[in-house]
Amino acid sequence: MTASHFHPPETFMGVPAGMPGPGNRVAILGVPFDCGTHPFRVGSRQGPAHVRRQSGLIRRYHPSLADIDVPAVLGAVDCGDVILTPGRIDDALPRIEAAAGAVLDAGAVPIGIGGDGSVSLGLMRAAGKRYPGLVALHVDSHTDAYPYEPDDQYNAATQFTNAAEEGCVDASRSWHVGVRGFTYCGGVLDHASHLGFRVVTAETLVRRGFAQTMAEFRDAVRDRPLYLCWDMDVFDPSVAPGVCTPTWGGLTAREGIELIRTLTDLNIVAMDFNTVSPPQDINDMAAHLCAHMIMEGMMLLTRQFGLLA
Repeated sequence: MTASHFHPPETFMGVPAGMPGPGNRVAILGVPFDCGTHPFRVGSRQGPAHVRRQSGLIRRYHPSLADIDVPAVLGAVDCGDVILTPGRIDDALPRIEAAAGAVLDAGAVPIGIGGDGSVSLGLMRAAGKRYPGLVALHVDSHTDAYPYEPDDQYNAATQFTNAAEEGCVDASRSWHVGVRGFTYCGGVLDHASHLGFRVVTAETLVRRGFAQTMAEFRDAVRDRPLYLCWDMDVFDPSVAPGVCTPTWGGLTAREGIELIRTLTDLNIVAMDFNTVSPPQDINDMAAHLCAHMIMEGMMLLTRQFGLLA
């Protein structure tokens, strides 16, 4: 019996499974974790598998922007999922950090697939230790830089509070972009600003324009190492219904794609795409869109690495 009798493991866009080595510039890293405490929506722990499945709909060439086999040119691989137990955040965060650290030490850019937003802290810890002065660009409808209670420090609303307090990222040069909607407590924008973050609301982003806003961000960070965190609830629920915390008034699919394409001439060292929640994902819309956004992220890296003519 030979390998030809079996389907290979399901990977993102069918890229090879395994750890990165020489020539592998990008590694997909599934982070199947959610805190399990959301009062209505628990399920983003299933996000990585769901996004991988929908990635089969994504094509490898973009004739007008990147007429190359993007995953192949990057030598993209899929490491599989971090071994962890959803709901056990004190145990999961060190495991996520170790897994992301192994990818970074191998010389690849990790692309995390969540999971709820809490997973970003483990990934930022790994990147921050290897890239001093790391800055974050957090595209989300929420800051996730909320105040916390002593007995609930780590959750899906506090990862950027912890990242700032731990020094994983330089909050003074890090931005939250696309913030909108109602919150469960007051003072969240002031708290983020107190930590040093700049908050660009969805209203400001649309009024000023994506290109102009991101040009200002680019001028502020220059060539500093950048962690890109993309929460799928920055999109409107009409195009991404299966997310942890849907918030009306978000970006259309076209707007989100336009926004990520403005992130050129940056030094991206790690990224994650999170909060796809399969049990609520009507017609797999959020997962399919998330897979598309990951491909957009990989196209950014082909330019960053000088792999496009």
